[in-house]
Amino acid sequence: MKYPNNSRNAPPKAGAMLEALRGLGYSTATALADIIDNSIAANASKVDILFKWNGKQSVISVLDDGSGMDDSELDLAMRLGERNPIIERQSHDLGRFGLGLKTASFSQCRRLTVASRKAGNLNCLRWDLDVLAACGDDGWHLLEGPDENSMGFLAPLYATQDAGTIVLWEIPDRIITPGFCEQDFLDLIDRVERHLAMVFHRFISGSRLQISINGKRVEPWDPFLTRHPATWSSPTERILTEYGTVEVRCHVLPHKDRMEAREHDSAAGPDGWTAQQGFYVYRNERLLVSGSWLGLGRGRSWTKEEAHRLARIRLDIPNTADAEWKIDVRKSSARPPVSIRERLTRLAEDTRERARRVFAHRGQPLRTGNNEPLAQAWRTEHFKGGIRYRIDPEHPLIKSVLEDAGAIEPQIRAMLRIIEETIPVQRIWLDTTEARETPRTGFAGDPSAVETVLSVVYGSMVLRKGIPPAQAKALLLNMNPFNNYPDLISKLPDKPDAYDKE
Repeated sequence: MKYPNNSRNAPPKAGAMLEALRGLGYSTATALADIIDNSIAANASKVDILFKWNGKQSVISVLDDGSGMDDSELDLAMRLGERNPIIERQSHDLGRFGLGLKTASFSQCRRLTVASRKAGNLNCLRWDLDVLAACGDDGWHLLEGPDENSMGFLAPLYATQDAGTIVLWEIPDRIITPGFCEQDFLDLIDRVERHLAMVFHRFISGSRLQISINGKRVEPWDPFLTRHPATWSSPTERILTEYGTVEVRCHVLPHKDRMEAREHDSAAGPDGWTAQQGFYVYRNERLLVSGSWLGLGRGRSWTKEEAHRLARIRLDIPNTADAEWKIDVRKSSARPPVSIRERLTRLAEDTRERARRVFAHRGQPLRTGNNEPLAQAWRTEHFKGGIRYRIDPEHPLIKSVLEDAGAIEPQIRAMLRIIEETIPVQRIWLDTTEARETPRTGFAGDPSAVETVLSVVYGSMVLRKGIPPAQAKALLLNMNPFNNYPDLISKLPDKPDAYDKE
């Protein structure tokens, strides 16, 4: 194409441009995830990350056993914007902008060295921001070979591998800031491990990829707890779009009461239960967004609330949909296209409501084995000013007491109304928010009390109401909270004379 006569050549200044790119907002964990993307693209089966503490001279390296790069391939990989993001990618490609290796690295350090071996030949190039700053011509000086003090860090690639690549971060001024000490460095390693365990869990859960940090293998973290028997999972829904198929599968995780303490702590994820709710967006099985409602909602976007903490939705998009989903350079944000927002909203509404019920009822079923609704003592009443809670007079036990009350029935109804009007709603809300857990109900932690109350209720049903024992037991199994104690109900004696009528 012939350039217009009134055009100018306006290349950016190398030093200024690279310094500006350092502010894209990577964390150390997200930056390392970007580096590992390149290892996966190179068909690596092992990635070894090294954190070496030495104050301001600390070093982080990423070594893989992938296919490696020859001189021309490495040269292209080290250039900025060499790949046009709008051209078609291979279906398994995890990249898009051709910037990840450089921008992720510059966000953490001032010197980036990449050495790669392919077919036995070793190639090495580096960017050094201090060298560029010292140059007076503002040129893009890509340096050949490692710094003279860096050879030792590249030794694992030189010594043991016929093919592979090592990425070396030196002078990590964005990590080792004033006041940053060795313990902070160790804490950083823990955060990186948790993040990589989440982002690449679908890769490292099998035999495709092994990631290790300082020799310790990173174990996968499954956000959906799919192997737990109490996890609810929907069928996978496939949504056809003009840019490919989007797959959605909804999950509601078990309540805390259905998990062991260690299992519950692990399932909370890197940022905790409340923060980890929402959609998990994957592209080619690589996690892009972890726990977000993606701006969806009716009227106003949903926020993350305790009541929906158990809702997590897996969403897979093809890499042909990057533009429609507004995937950014850091691969950390996404926004669904207008064409499928309504469908995703409906799926999320259903999942949120299921999660809310599990959270509110501590994971206990709301229906019996015969799919009959459980008899609940409380009901929700909606009115113009909002909602309120009422004792259900049709509950079998409450109904029985009112029928037998005789002259004191008005007093009993007045007492029930006082209880309804003085429910400590605000106190319950505060306690739930602060403790991040629903208060204990259903005789939790007090097994002797349930036996006493159960005995009284059963005796009243059999002796006062004349209900046959078998039928009375069936009614108790359908009554909250006695439905949680089938063993106690089965042990109730069948003979009415087992009870003192007085």
